[in-house]
Amino acid sequence: MTSKKIDKKDPYAALRYKEFNTFLFLRFAMVFAWSMQFIVIEWEVYSITKDALSLGIIGLMEVIPAVSLALFAGHIVDQKEKKGLLMKCIFAFSIISFGLFLLTWPAVVGGISNQIILYLIYFLVFLGGLVRAFLGPTIFSLLSLIVPKKVYPNAATWSSTVWQIGSVVGPAVAGFSITLMGVHWSLCLVFACSVMALLALSQISEKPILNPKIGEPVMQSLAEGIKFVFNNKTVLGAITLDMVAVLFGGAVALLPIFAQDILKVGPEGFGFLRAAPAVGAFLTMLVTAYVPLSKNAGMKLLTAIFGFGVCIIIFGLSTLFWVSLLALFFSGVFDGISVVIRQTILQIKTPDNMRGRVSSVNSMFVGSSNELGAFESGLTARLMGTVTAVVFGGSMTLLVVLTTGIISPSFRKLDLTKDIEEHEKKN
Repeated sequence: MTSKKIDKKDPYAALRYKEFNTFLFLRFAMVFAWSMQFIVIEWEVYSITKDALSLGIIGLMEVIPAVSLALFAGHIVDQKEKKGLLMKCIFAFSIISFGLFLLTWPAVVGGISNQIILYLIYFLVFLGGLVRAFLGPTIFSLLSLIVPKKVYPNAATWSSTVWQIGSVVGPAVAGFSITLMGVHWSLCLVFACSVMALLALSQISEKPILNPKIGEPVMQSLAEGIKFVFNNKTVLGAITLDMVAVLFGGAVALLPIFAQDILKVGPEGFGFLRAAPAVGAFLTMLVTAYVPLSKNAGMKLLTAIFGFGVCIIIFGLSTLFWVSLLALFFSGVFDGISVVIRQTILQIKTPDNMRGRVSSVNSMFVGSSNELGAFESGLTARLMGTVTAVVFGGSMTLLVVLTTGIISPSFRKLDLTKDIEEHEKKN
């Protein structure tokens, strides 16, 4: 990677590195494939069962292995070369997506009962959780090796933006492809995207292992990673707040119910509803490439998650498609602000030799809360009804934000401007 003089105000600083652009392409391909696959599987499972809890079980099947292996995965990531490890993760995902493709092929499963097919789907989702435990920390660590430290904040913004683009396009394409091609061929498209990601990764060179403690005992390594996160109040506060908000605001897990039974908009409407939050987040992240969120970051993060909770409540109460669509769109706007601030905190505050472990702890808090939130939403929907469950989740989000703002004045006053300036001076 050639040395370049980067203007710290340049919104395209990270994009001036060729490998970073390749990285963005493969990240888009993987996010698109993963989000599209999740949507298609949600639709298929609910079509088979007509049971809200079955949607929650999808999330639970993925989160159990992802959480169980998260810390161990972080240790492995910090010990291994990142490109090779990511190659193995994407290859494993390709096998899983091909397995789901076969499970929805009538010629293959024509004589198998729906119950067995359902169990096999859950099993492959479980295997996907194993892969995800390694995938997230590996991508997070590889990013820091592709661009210089002075452009970490800009790279984090663009990486998050591409993640949101994949989250926008994946669900939207899923909704339309279910109608146009059916579930089976939709999953074939997912498999094709994973293959493209593998081809893109081959264009990135191997990176050095920056961990000076190669061969460090596993338990000692894990303890060091956990200790760092819990001793850094800024990192801990940000990921904990976001985790609880996502956990109780997981209304998107119930979208198949809203699309089929409440709003009655079919798979096309389902695709729009599922994509609306990501559209909002994507547009927000484009703006943040020009308007940084580092100043008064703590108050902005609290405000964003509060707004997210309000939008979830509005969505839960709405019976009009356009109102529901707008509520989900603005929930994505607020979520986009949260993601950018959190990613900036993690990239700046995390030492190079601990990125895998810190990312794993983050995935336990935030990443896995999406699936736990899906299970919580499915369970509460079964117990108290779909609409009540969504309103309850949004209300709990508001309560958490207000409590955090009251008991943690230091978090309200968090400002990352000086941290970023000092970081740039050192690099």
